[in-house]
This record gives sequence, C-alpha cells and structure tokens, in this order.
Amino acid sequence: MFALVDCNNFYASCERVFRPNLNSKPIVVLSNNDGCVIARSNEAKALGIPMGAPAFKFKKIFTKNNIHVFSSNYSLYGDMSMRVMNLLSFFSPDIEIYSIDEAFLQFKGFEQFDLQAYCENIKKTIDKGTGIPISIGVAPTKALSKVANRVAKKFPKKTGGVYIIDSEEKRIKALKWLKIGDVWGIGRRHTKRLQTYNVNTALDFVNLPDEWVRKQMSIVGLRLQRELKGKPTLQLDIVRSKKAIAITRSFDFMYSDFDNIKERVSTFATSCAEKLRRQNSCCNMILVFIHTNGYRKDLPQYNRNIIIKTHYPTNSSIDIIKLAVLGLGKIFKKGYQYKKVGVIVMGITPESEKQLAMFSKENPKHLSLMKTIDGLNNDIGQNKVKFGSQDLGRTWKMRQEKLSPRYTTNINEIITIKI
Repeated sequence: MFALVDCNNFYASCERVFRPNLNSKPIVVLSNNDGCVIARSNEAKALGIPMGAPAFKFKKIFTKNNIHVFSSNYSLYGDMSMRVMNLLSFFSPDIEIYSIDEAFLQFKGFEQFDLQAYCENIKKTIDKGTGIPISIGVAPTKALSKVANRVAKKFPKKTGGVYIIDSEEKRIKALKWLKIGDVWGIGRRHTKRLQTYNVNTALDFVNLPDEWVRKQMSIVGLRLQRELKGKPTLQLDIVRSKKAIAITRSFDFMYSDFDNIKERVSTFATSCAEKLRRQNSCCNMILVFIHTNGYRKDLPQYNRNIIIKTHYPTNSSIDIIKLAVLGLGKIFKKGYQYKKVGVIVMGITPESEKQLAMFSKENPKHLSLMKTIDGLNNDIGQNKVKFGSQDLGRTWKMRQEKLSPRYTTNINEIITIKI
C-alpha cells in the first residue's frame, strides 16, 4: 500500500503555527515581490480569492474582508517542510519527498497493521511535532493514493483527514466522484480533449480502451490508467532530482538597458548552477526569457524566450552564465521596458552519468573551481564570491513588505513567549 501525505494549505498553515490567533481567519500568501496570490487558506478560498490574483488589484478586497496578507517566507516554509519530512521518515523506511508539502510513503510488510490507526498516529505526531495539519490518502497504487488524499481533504469531518481505498467498492466510488481535470497527471490540454469524448470523471477515463489511451496520451497515460485500475505501475522515486530548475523574478522597477538585465540573468544563471551542483546533476539546455509589464497597456509589449543547448552536460556557473547571456543577447530588443526575466536549466541528468562529446571543450579546471567557490560561500556567507558579470556591489532584494519573522532559521527572529 502507498500513502500520500499532504500538508493542508501549507504556506498559510506555517504562518498560523506561530500566530494561532489567525486560526479560522482568511490568509493569502503572495509570490516574489508581492506580485500575486500563490497560496490561500480555506477561508480565503470561500471568499472567492482566485489563485494567481494580482495583489494590487485585490488590495481593497483584502482590506474589506479582513484578509491577512503575507509575503513568501521561503526560509520558514522550507524549514517547516524539513521538520515534517523528518518525522514522516520514522513511520516508513520507504519515502519519496514529492514536493515541499507532499510525500509518498510505501507500507511494505505492514499487512498485520491497522493502517487506519497507524495513519491517525502519523497525523497526531505531525500535528504535535510541527503544528501543521495534514491529510493522508492510502491505496494500492500511487495514483489511487492521490485520489484517496483528495477524498480525505474534501471531507475532513467524515474521514478525520485519513481515507483508505482498500476495496473495489471504495475505488469505484472515489473514481466516479473525482472530476477528470482533478486527476493527478492529467493537465488542461488532455482534460479538454477527454471532455470532448464525454470523459468527465476518473472512472470514465479508466473505462476507456487501452489502445485509445496509448494512442492519444502515450505510454504515460496508459500507466496512469493502470494505476487507477489498482495495478501498481509507478514505484517510489527515493532519490528525487528536479527535472528543471527555474530562477525567475519580477523587478521592482522596469529596465530598458541591456546591462541591468544581463546582470540579473548572470545572477540567476549562477543560482541555477549552484542548485544543479547541490543535487549532483548537470543540465543540457538553458532557457532564457524576458517579459515587459503586461499590466502596463500604455507601453509597447514584448515577450520572448530562447533555448540554448549546451555542448556537454554541465553544472559550471561559468558555462551556464556564458550561454544564458548569449541567449539574452539574441532575444533582447531596445525600446522596451522590461519587468521580468528568468533562467531555466533543463534536460537534467545525474553528474555521475554525464557523457562527453569526443571533441568536447569542457574545461577540467571548472570542477575544482566550483567546489572552492561553493565552499567559500557556505563558510563566509551566501553570494560573497561572485562572478565578473555580476555586480559586486549590488544586492538585489525582493519586495517583501508583509514578511513574517523567520521564526525557526534566524536567531534574531525567534519567537518570544510571555509567561
């Protein structure tokens, strides 16, 4: 059996752990530079606040409805996530950390266990140890555990936050209830296509002929269908590496000159390279994009992106900066006010498996140089050692006007308790 453990409204719940007076009150968390809504409590959802809502457009609505607004506190959220995952690891040796607020557990050899009681104990342990509320869905496959988790989350009073699909009757009932657009792994494009064939629920999808699914949705869709039928096809990804790493930011101000944007691209490329090295992987492609401000209809608009292929798998900051700046030069146009840029590294492969071309020009000195730079930045402070294309005197800081304290990661912001 597989269990999917999902933290409920994770970002909002993290804020509530240290501000219990916010329990049952509407909360929204904003994206980088306080741009738009990326997380909502159930109370905020009930008020009709949509995901992605631009903060400046909803400012009056936030005030009118007494909605508590927070800037993204990634330091706090990341630390709370680690605490949750560490506690979960005590309940099963087989765990896949799927995202910052989700994890799969596999219960091998648990045949004699009362899984309902066991999962209720997990829920109590996480609540006592972190204060984060969770929902747990258990089923014979990963895809079905996702379905079970949605049932647990949708009907918390009936399920107590734990739901187990352990019979054919429960499987059919859950699939009949779940809309096709809510099925794990089926995106918007496939949802629209399936709906044109009158496939509106997960059960409709399961009942489609195998050959049709394979033809229309490839082997990936066929595997998903088998999983929903209760036939285990997907195994735990114990060592999970990101398939793409993106660093994107909106500027506080709009910039029209190449040098300012080049500096940002260089800094983002450096961050991508550092993350690649942290997970011992390399990239084979780099995507660079630039956007003007879509909300400024009075200004000319221009949005472009470009993909640059690397000559060999690399995680060298020098290589990635060079190619990212090369890509920027090809898509940059004068006469526009740019508001957002980003660098995304893709085609990620393990560093231990990288293959070099026969006439590769990879510099063998980069490996030791990157190791030295990472060591220095870890010892003396992040971003203390920079590259020439970065502005050594400039510290770019996100707009975070509603940032809560970093209660668990900064000794100067630790919570104060009055007794």
